[in-house]
Amino acid sequence: MNPETVTPEAVMEKKFKGLRRFNLIMGFLHLIQGVFMILVSNDTTYPIFTNYLNFDIATRSLSPNPQLLLDLRFGPAVAAFLLISAVAHFYLATIGYKPYVEKLKKGMNPIRFYEYAFSSSLMIVLIGMLTGLWDLGAIILIFFLNATMNLFGIMMEYHNQYTQKTDWTAFIYGSIAGFVPWVVIMLYFVGAVNSGDAKPPAFVYAIIPTLFVFFNIFAINMVLQYKKVGPWKDYLFGERFYIVLSLAAKTVLAWLIFAGTLAPV
Repeated sequence: MNPETVTPEAVMEKKFKGLRRFNLIMGFLHLIQGVFMILVSNDTTYPIFTNYLNFDIATRSLSPNPQLLLDLRFGPAVAAFLLISAVAHFYLATIGYKPYVEKLKKGMNPIRFYEYAFSSSLMIVLIGMLTGLWDLGAIILIFFLNATMNLFGIMMEYHNQYTQKTDWTAFIYGSIAGFVPWVVIMLYFVGAVNSGDAKPPAFVYAIIPTLFVFFNIFAINMVLQYKKVGPWKDYLFGERFYIVLSLAAKTVLAWLIFAGTLAPV
């Protein structure tokens, strides 16, 4: 093709088709790992407790009454956040491709944040459980706080379609919502470390700082997109970065947990 006949529209169409293939490949990479975790992981479980009040007749007072609600199998739970991502990537590469492109042209990808709202929130719950966060109420709260952080990501991209200057309000509120679960996790982790013999296993010491860094790189990627730093001037570069980062974070967490507690003996 004569270079003079290559239009900006043709260049963008090529980029979008490249992203379509990229999403398809990433979908398979998540799928393969998720299926592996289901098939090969052992039966390791972590408990989830309710802690409703109980009236103590002897003392005539209310006191907590911990009761085991269920034992969560960690293999399928780890597989779940990988499979959620696989479904999202396959959707964007197939029946969701047309609306995906339309949103990308506006500097948006809400499907990304809806997927993160489920997958990364499950990830934060599993990290919390590894530190001893086993109360049903606390698990629900950190799940939805993390999900809220991602929904603020949608609002960030939606609002800034209509502003001449970047409005960081949604980003700031989302960052606050996303930071709180890590505060809770650190409280439990430090408490376990200082509890004598009941210390977290060694792999948990690697998971917490590693995944904390990964979670923050997502925020940095958004900042670079809106600041239009270097290659981030192209929104699609940031989109690819999100995709790679998502795969990296989920892969690292999955395999650290697998090596630490799920590998067959």
